[in-house]
Amino acid sequence: MTKSTKTVDHIGRVQEINLDEITVSIISQSACAACHAKGVCGLSDTTEKIISVLKPNHNLKVGDSVLVILKQTMGFKALFIGYILPFIVVVAVLIILTIFNVSEGVVGLASLGILAAYYYALYLFKDNISNHITFELESL
Repeated sequence: MTKSTKTVDHIGRVQEINLDEITVSIISQSACAACHAKGVCGLSDTTEKIISVLKPNHNLKVGDSVLVILKQTMGFKALFIGYILPFIVVVAVLIILTIFNVSEGVVGLASLGILAAYYYALYLFKDNISNHITFELESL
């Protein structure tokens, strides 16, 4: 990658290799996970995340360490689709229904319903979305 392209990088380990994709495991940790007092505090958070990466001409094998790279623009796109757009939709439904003097209970249920419908639609179109948000791999 060039230095001018802003990226988010994580070190991972190849878990599985299929015909067209590679499954990589990365350890995601909060800022306090590296703290010297994490054993006493109990607030440290480390989770293992599994990522599927398309396999264009990679010569990797299971167990190899790799650098998983996501362009920052892709991260912003995922943030928008996953958090910002549903927030805008819920607020819009709240405002529109409140303008039409709908009762507060119905407004609240409609907002939750539209949020559930949004995330269900997101689930249905996950394959299409995953084609637009792609990770890259580099061997270490």
